[in-house]
Amino acid sequence: KTSTRKYYISILVDEKIEELPKNNKKIGIDLGIKDLVITSEGIKYDNPKTLIKWEMKIAKLQRRLSRKKKGSKRYIEVKNKIARCHEKVSNIRKDNLHKISSKIVRENQIIVTEDLQVKNMMKNSKLSKVIGDASWYEFTKQLEYKSKYYGRTYIKIDKFYASSQLCHICGYKNEEVKNLSIRNWRCPKCNAVHDRDENAAHNILKEGLKLLTT
Repeated sequence: KTSTRKYYISILVDEKIEELPKNNKKIGIDLGIKDLVITSEGIKYDNPKTLIKWEMKIAKLQRRLSRKKKGSKRYIEVKNKIARCHEKVSNIRKDNLHKISSKIVRENQIIVTEDLQVKNMMKNSKLSKVIGDASWYEFTKQLEYKSKYYGRTYIKIDKFYASSQLCHICGYKNEEVKNLSIRNWRCPKCNAVHDRDENAAHNILKEGLKLLTT
């Protein structure tokens, strides 16, 4: 039984899942906040920021709840409305993640992401809400189990790998890019101009392929 008074039953079945036809496509993925997913192919998937869009409605209901007598009929009614809002936010978020992860797994044989320590990142009070709303952990979990199902190779590279700072063309390391406000930069060595996130996705793919061959 959920907080919205819905009942679910879980049924375990034995099912043979057929692997997808193999292909030669490889993709590196950088996860972000403005754009949820940025790929080495230059494709960006928008972050819908679902919770932020529903925050005002939830806050309004919570104010109404605070004025109700705890345990009363009206209190329970408003509490259920809040629960339904949170459930809707969760469902919209998961549906979006499933659509993106399924598309990526269908189209690519090798998929590489960073091994983000989301739990530690959530300790940042300024970013915890948007990181939680992005659901990076849920997304990588979906990529992992779908890759196993369909015969894809999913690789996570080390969280300390400097994917954003390295020029993916010549390998020059620009430590100034540690500053998150820098979204585009020019490599002082080879003069290539980089979108921060796309460049990171290229480097993530290169590192993943390197790990695959060692």
